[in-house]
Amino acid sequence: MRCWLSSRPQTPVTGTDRAMVDVLTPDQRRLNMRRISSGNTKPEMMIRQGLHSRGFRFRLHCRNLPGRPDIVFPRYRAVIMVHGCFWHGHDCPHFKLPATRPEFWSAKIFGNKRRDARALKNLAAAGWRALVVWECALKGPGRRPLEDVLKLCDRFLCVDATKNYIECRGLRYERRKDHPANLFAVSV
Repeated sequence: MRCWLSSRPQTPVTGTDRAMVDVLTPDQRRLNMRRISSGNTKPEMMIRQGLHSRGFRFRLHCRNLPGRPDIVFPRYRAVIMVHGCFWHGHDCPHFKLPATRPEFWSAKIFGNKRRDARALKNLAAAGWRALVVWECALKGPGRRPLEDVLKLCDRFLCVDATKNYIECRGLRYERRKDHPANLFAVSV
């Protein structure tokens, strides 16, 4: 069986394994994956536009800070990181480990989580406050109204730094030693 997109033969998976056949050649898949941007994502743009309209001025993707934060507020010595739930392994309905090559993806996502935890620790050691806004807070069925997310960002910048994450509704956290950030999201 040949796919119209590729010249290589496609062999369907049989037996108990229900993985789908990739209809793209490795070069086409590589091109698709390269088009996924790491910056200026839609959730990040929503936060940036909202905060800018509220009068906040900021810098973007500062390379001299640990983790290269998405939005940097030097005046408040604070940063906001907008994390995609899949790439950063958030324990929410948006994250699902792919069935193809699960050992590769679990290692990659665990490495991302470890790097995120290290960046947050290094930012705190350097005297910076960090807020993580998760993609699920802005998209999907459990999303919060954008105005509420912006109010929480505003409060983080101007008033208090007690809450350092914003995510979808219906999650609570428990302390766990086996989790990279010692926090684990639990659905309620």
